[in-house]
Amino acid sequence: MAKYATYQDRMTVDIPEGEVDGLRVERFEVTGLELWYLKQELRYGRGTKPGTYTKLVDTVNLDHKGNPTLWMSDTDAEKHDHLQAVAQIRLAKAERVLINGLGIGMVLAAALSFKHVRHVDVVEYDERVIKLVGPHYLKDHRVRIHHADAYEQVHVWPARAQWDVAWSDVWPDISDHNIPGMDQLHKYYKRHATWHGCWARRECLKLRRELDVLGIK
Repeated sequence: MAKYATYQDRMTVDIPEGEVDGLRVERFEVTGLELWYLKQELRYGRGTKPGTYTKLVDTVNLDHKGNPTLWMSDTDAEKHDHLQAVAQIRLAKAERVLINGLGIGMVLAAALSFKHVRHVDVVEYDERVIKLVGPHYLKDHRVRIHHADAYEQVHVWPARAQWDVAWSDVWPDISDHNIPGMDQLHKYYKRHATWHGCWARRECLKLRRELDVLGIK
């Protein structure tokens, strides 16, 4: 078992580069010059140290500028967004873990780094992600990937399904419109998991409060 200095180390992924139907895993470099420009962002946890990182990009569904859409990466900023889940897995000595949204598998990689984790269920909607990223993690017998929509899967789980830690990350960006979906998932998993958290929920709620002050619905 590898030794890790921090929770962030446990989230570093080593999946191979590749592409399935326009969804691509790529390595990329962050240089010292870029870090200088990111100094302000680093102060608030949004920058990253120089180094080699892995990202998942969609070359079919482009962003508003016509560029490939970045889904996620294992940079320091994104690892910071998932610290809560990894900390819960460790502190609770979780044996059963549920992850809604595979992505490049940062939380999954962290979960599998703990000896006390005996089983991890992963729910992923996009079949391309399962084909591209899934095989790397399915080498570990503790992993089971379910090709399903996270909101629909709650109606499929056995009545007595139970996890120690559940983590949901199925939203493309931070938006107050994510809150109803987060509430829906939490309503189910608070009865079937000792702890359930959602990616960027705090930021989404903060945004909603700010918009309410401005009178924006």
